[in-house]
Amino acid sequence: MSTLRHRQGKLKPPRVDDSPHHHHESSTNESLSPASRLKRYLARPRGKRRNSFIFLLGGLFGICVALFFANHNEVISLDALLDLNLDALIDVIPQGILRDAKEFTGPYDGWLQQNEREADSYDSFAVGLHLQSQGVQAKHPVVMIPGVISTGLESWGTSSASRQYFRKRLWGSWSMMRALVLDKAGWKSHIILDKVTGLDPPGVKLRAAQGFDATDFFISGYWIWNKILQNLASIGYDPTNAFSAAYDWRLSYLNLETRDQYFSRLKSYIEMMVHTSHEKVILTSHSMGSQVALYFFKWVENERHGNGGKDWVNRHIDSWINVSGCMLGAVKGLTAVLSGEMRDTAQLNAFAVYGLEKFLSKEERAEIFRAMPGISSMLPKGGNAVWGNATWAPDDRFGQQSSYGTIINFRESNSSWTSKNLTMEEGLAYLLDQTEDWYRHQVLSSYSHGVAHTTAEVEANEDDPRKWVNPLESRLPVAPDMKIYCFYGVGKPTERSYFYQEERDPLSKLNVTIDTTVTNTNDGTDHGVAMGEGDGTVNLLSMGYMCSKGWRIKRYNPAGAKVTVFEMKHEPDRFSARGGPNTGDHVDILGRSSLNDLILRVAGGKGALIEPNYVSNIREYSERVEIYEEGDGGTMYAGQTKSKENELY
Repeated sequence: MSTLRHRQGKLKPPRVDDSPHHHHESSTNESLSPASRLKRYLARPRGKRRNSFIFLLGGLFGICVALFFANHNEVISLDALLDLNLDALIDVIPQGILRDAKEFTGPYDGWLQQNEREADSYDSFAVGLHLQSQGVQAKHPVVMIPGVISTGLESWGTSSASRQYFRKRLWGSWSMMRALVLDKAGWKSHIILDKVTGLDPPGVKLRAAQGFDATDFFISGYWIWNKILQNLASIGYDPTNAFSAAYDWRLSYLNLETRDQYFSRLKSYIEMMVHTSHEKVILTSHSMGSQVALYFFKWVENERHGNGGKDWVNRHIDSWINVSGCMLGAVKGLTAVLSGEMRDTAQLNAFAVYGLEKFLSKEERAEIFRAMPGISSMLPKGGNAVWGNATWAPDDRFGQQSSYGTIINFRESNSSWTSKNLTMEEGLAYLLDQTEDWYRHQVLSSYSHGVAHTTAEVEANEDDPRKWVNPLESRLPVAPDMKIYCFYGVGKPTERSYFYQEERDPLSKLNVTIDTTVTNTNDGTDHGVAMGEGDGTVNLLSMGYMCSKGWRIKRYNPAGAKVTVFEMKHEPDRFSARGGPNTGDHVDILGRSSLNDLILRVAGGKGALIEPNYVSNIREYSERVEIYEEGDGGTMYAGQTKSKENELY
């Protein structure tokens, strides 16, 4: 990818290629020189309005802390907070700030949104404007499928309990925060699904927001897809040739179609875009959205569902851009539904834990996660073949004291709940044994987590929707012309295994919780969480195995669709809250300059210039995964493989 290294005039070359490997020079006339760090575009001073905004937030935080300590010392009661609302706060805000607020739409939210959109805008439009100057322009229609929790959910219910929230977002807005604080029980009753049907509870109707506004910002100021939209617009995209396929991420994939006809709508929209533009579509997905895309490919082909025919994907999809896709799930997904915990909660200090537990306990968090079947689609897939056994894992590193192969570990084996350390397969069985019948039914009727080791097994799964979200049990569509691009960040510590203990609170319904007393700096364990490789949320094996190895096995990619991997090293800007233009964080990477550059190149028809870029050991790890071509080592077992891998060390 030498074209990414050229200098353009006096501009400083961007750090798009983090690879230590050099690429061959290209003689094509289409060579381009991106600029992910163009200083002239990136510099943006912080104005008085942002300083006022920070002052306001600091003041509100100070009030909350003061009230907390006052209540703790029985000076005043926090019950008074129930009478606190935004109108009351406006009365005490300095008039200078209010004058600034009047310049924007809306009494509060518009002001906050405008100020925060100006904040952290280190590269707004810069990548797109530079590529536009190099002749890159909109070519293929672009369809974007967002990840988990990044789509806003708004209430359309008209029952007595729902009218106050009509068309307000109960996920992804300040309305959510207000409802969560002032009406937690009402918020919970709206956000969780019916535990038996997995659909709307009686009297509740929450739906995914639509349009670009559904995914550009999570709450005012916290951008998600906005920077990609800005740069797409810079080369000619608008609502006529770009579409955000927002969905209700709480639903199982079967229920996405049953309740919302999501896949039918997506199919129709893609067909319309191809018909009107005379160009195939670029499908861009992020995180859980990549699983949704994979499921869609199977659904649209199947004669019992989308009935598009075996060649539908090849006729309609030019490229699939898989951004940070959790193709094999995420290890933290297991602990989220097991005990409502993950690293972020385990590593809180005592003060923060007390506040969080009073506000939303582990038990409540586990209940909420379980009552959102879509989240369970990210339980790890591939079993011990991918994640390792009791003594070994493919991504174990030299000098590591304990293997990642046991996902759940117990220091004390003194009860039926903590009898032995658990591998991934045992951990999933343990989860289902710990949870309620309704949750077990939701998981087993919607998803699978195994491996199909033969072509016959893969073909037998063609009519089983439970297998479609698992790339190790289903094949890619027969689409030889479709290109697959896997873009993801690496180099940010990511949860890989845990230490648990029996729950000591007799009032809790949970049987086990993370043992936060376990810390071992020698193997990276901190407060009961052992860290491995990934992007801070999704493990490297999940993002990289299928792209670097799995889809090069014929039974999983029978048409031989070309797969290009481009890894990006996590190099955060210490002065940026979101990591800056070279972050590799799971969500923040959507604002990374080089990722935006790559997406625009593919959309503009220049994807052929992108060459593979590896900065991690994923290819080495992938070779250790115990999944093989038929007739090529398929009878080897973990012990044999482990001895071979020790030779590599």
